[in-house]
Amino acid sequence: MAAGGLSRSERKAAERVRRLREEQQRERLRQVSRILRKAAAERSAEEGRLLAESADLVTELQGRSRRREGLKRRQEEAASIPDYRGPNGVWTLLQKGRSVSAADLSEAEPTLTHMSITRLHEQKLVQHVVSQNCDGLHLRSGLPRTAISELHGNMYIEVCTSCVPNREYVRVFDVTERTALHRHQTGRTCHKCGTQLRDTIVHFGERGTLGQPLNWEAATEAASRADTILCLGSSLKVLKKYPRLWCMTKPPSRRPKLYIVNLQWTPKDDWAALKLHGKCDDVMRLLMAELGLEIPAYSRWQDPIFSLATPLRAGEEGSHSRKSLCRSREEAPPGDRGAPLSSAPILGGWFGRGCTKRTKRKKVT
Repeated sequence: MAAGGLSRSERKAAERVRRLREEQQRERLRQVSRILRKAAAERSAEEGRLLAESADLVTELQGRSRRREGLKRRQEEAASIPDYRGPNGVWTLLQKGRSVSAADLSEAEPTLTHMSITRLHEQKLVQHVVSQNCDGLHLRSGLPRTAISELHGNMYIEVCTSCVPNREYVRVFDVTERTALHRHQTGRTCHKCGTQLRDTIVHFGERGTLGQPLNWEAATEAASRADTILCLGSSLKVLKKYPRLWCMTKPPSRRPKLYIVNLQWTPKDDWAALKLHGKCDDVMRLLMAELGLEIPAYSRWQDPIFSLATPLRAGEEGSHSRKSLCRSREEAPPGDRGAPLSSAPILGGWFGRGCTKRTKRKKVT
């Protein structure tokens, strides 16, 4: 035994005492938690005495509960669109063979992050936005079309590829109801030439060839001039395959500094100057406060999509069954007001597609 130290048996005894105390503390925490879940009128006198003796634990558990409720509210205040590769993402659930409910995308609105990006662009702190989402929320947040590259398309835009240049039709409903992989016709025709319109969605296994809304030229030009790239909420499992966005032809010392905000690991984490494991809205709220910039509130009355939209022609009203965006509840058709979110399986369109990529088909012998 070293001078002034404890023997091996004494150290083991002290460790056993420490573990016993920790287990007793955990058990007390579990007991207090079970009691707090009961209504005050249902608690026994013994349970009341235990709560009184465990004031510190009660305070800790109540604080945890408040934080959970706050997080839940913030999640509910977000865009109302589930992610794809998260633990409860659309493709994650479908790959596990679990059913996925269809989100009512007409109820989705630009989030705090979308509106923060718009303000940063107004202040010339953000030059260009590259999005792999098809939900059109960056457009609806007020970003100008020239400042957005929607690499995988926009669910509200259909185009005529026979017209030169391509003629765009912005709608206030999801135009992808009848479309799918390699099948892009929407069922409506061009007002000018009568050709079938197509959606703008780029599915897995397809190569995007449209100029707009993909806007690849502006995306690559912005990347080549950027000194900083900020990646918000993307797993980067698809975007990593686009070397032009990462300036991979430049020496590492001359590439833009990369900052990532995401709850999960991404394949670009090792390249990042900083990786924040957090929620985009939380991080952007802190960033805007640090910059002293006010985050504009989203208003449906000022949503650009309504001024950009082309109305349907006579006879086209029945060409879709998707719920249309409305500036207010009062504008919604009587059957749509207060309608709950659909729990029906996803049928057609871009949402939820792509989960079966690289799935091998069984050969029929």
